[in-house]
Amino acid sequence: MFSENHKRAGVAYPQGFTAAGVRAGIKKNGNLDVAVIYTEKEAAVAGVFTKNLVYAAPVGVSKVVVGTGTAHAIVANAGCANACTGEQGLRDAEKMATIAAEELNCRADDVIVASTGLIGSNLPMDKMEKGIKAAVKELSREGSVNAGNAIITTDTYSKTCATEVEIGGVEVRFGAIAKGSGMIRPDMATMLCFITTDADIDQKLLQEALSNANEISFNCISVDGDMSTNDSVVVLANGAAGNKKIISRDEDYQKFYETLKSICVELAKRIAADGEGASKFLTINVTSANSFADAKQIGMSVANSPLVKTAFFGQDANPGRTICAVGYSGVKVVPEKITIKFGGLTVYEKGLVTKFDPDAMKKILAQHDIIVDIELGLGTAQATVYTCDMTFAYIKINADYTT
Repeated sequence: MFSENHKRAGVAYPQGFTAAGVRAGIKKNGNLDVAVIYTEKEAAVAGVFTKNLVYAAPVGVSKVVVGTGTAHAIVANAGCANACTGEQGLRDAEKMATIAAEELNCRADDVIVASTGLIGSNLPMDKMEKGIKAAVKELSREGSVNAGNAIITTDTYSKTCATEVEIGGVEVRFGAIAKGSGMIRPDMATMLCFITTDADIDQKLLQEALSNANEISFNCISVDGDMSTNDSVVVLANGAAGNKKIISRDEDYQKFYETLKSICVELAKRIAADGEGASKFLTINVTSANSFADAKQIGMSVANSPLVKTAFFGQDANPGRTICAVGYSGVKVVPEKITIKFGGLTVYEKGLVTKFDPDAMKKILAQHDIIVDIELGLGTAQATVYTCDMTFAYIKINADYTT
């Protein structure tokens, strides 16, 4: 379904969009670190942001832009989060938008801004200004790859995808880039995701679609249980495809939503799988719950447990850690009704840890992708949460992050 190999795959895949990523010297390693995404045709904009009350300056600026309902550009940098930087940080975030607006001949409140990297440092605005101007000059339909690489930090690769769907007899395209590897937990994470589409859709419906898709994708992942100051997911829809404008929750809206949701889920899974130092990708399915909220809360309790995560890293068949995390999740459960399976092999049932084939379990735990099924036996609701194991590498990465 998703195109990744095409040179335009990503945010420049939909009609009317261009992108670029350049080296501005903000990252210590000298890699690409400033990205610009642009549509000359005005786009409807929607966004969701971190729920951390200590949020970065660009988040506050971008919330205002989303509030206007339209935008022309996104400017993002990696290497400095511009978080916990006070009034200077706010001025710097606003200056990012102003510089881009002057170069792109639009208004500053048409520009979404985003930053990721080390918390507590001020943006080097001389480098930022040069980077933004250079990126604008390099904007092209082939710029998605560089833009994606310009926003990553500890990621091992840039997350990008593109797809299309027929809406009202017209091909509508979607593209996206995302980053995220550490400080990842529900209610967003230290992640950035920028999605573009040439669909024509009402802004309020666009926001509704993004909010709903976000809840079952990016809000259902965890790497380490930490909530970032900078998370931002933004969608631009410029209408260049020429489809009949989506103004109600009809069949066209459902096709749009399902496609947007599939992109968000796919990128969320890649972020969880690329967790800092991760060697395992865990899919936690919680079923037969009384509500989606209950199922998600239990799934996140298991996903955030250091003991569960380290057990999977060590390939240690220890289902007691999983049932323990279910029990302290805060959701009322009946232990005797719960069934837990690792890779399809039952490890807990009717209040007891079961006897299982150790050789079969060894094969399951040796795999990179492992499915954990938790059946509560209470209702009909369900939720899926994505996470990874916790390794020695995670500790090393975060023990000397600033040094």
